[in-house]
Amino acid sequence: MIAIIDYGMGNLRSVQKGFEKVGYEAVVTADPKVLLEAERIVLPGVGAFRDCIRNLETGGFVEPILRVIREGRPFLGICLGLQLLLTQSEEFGCHKGLDIIPGRVLRFPEGMVEGGEALKVPHMGWNQLSFKRRPAALRELDEGTNVYFVHSYYVKPDDEGVVATTTTHGIEFCSSIWKDNIVATQFHPEKSQDQGLAILREFARMN
Repeated sequence: MIAIIDYGMGNLRSVQKGFEKVGYEAVVTADPKVLLEAERIVLPGVGAFRDCIRNLETGGFVEPILRVIREGRPFLGICLGLQLLLTQSEEFGCHKGLDIIPGRVLRFPEGMVEGGEALKVPHMGWNQLSFKRRPAALRELDEGTNVYFVHSYYVKPDDEGVVATTTTHGIEFCSSIWKDNIVATQFHPEKSQDQGLAILREFARMN
């Protein structure tokens, strides 16, 4: 069973439909106990970091998340679900994250320019992946594959060895990580058409 965590923040139904399209059942759950029974866990997220971490705490999800990761079950973080794994975020002040991946969540700098044109924040739309390491969930994607982003903040892990892909939007930033049983993407697989569906399919097959 694939469990998608419903903590009041995220594009849950589209993630669920993405798994259904590639032939795998996924349940959306607001019950932390369901996570302990699931084979694979998905943490999506849309919104402010502060609100999301608070909802995880008040919903009783933090300890089950830490436990399933510690037990080695495949875990997929999407967008804010990636950022929440870091130590802290500077969004609307300094807020502690789950500290599973040591590092910080930073805002894109002001005044970024590319090709003589000012770049907008949030970074929104299609952009390319450059591979540093290749987790099983991303093995069907080619170098330079375009995926869909919507974000104003990016992750900066302390250990560059966990970076799976980078993407350039004014600066080169970490667009996905891979550590043991954890894969997490800043982009949205559920919005990335066939490329994204390939990620969901391969994640569902992970041991």
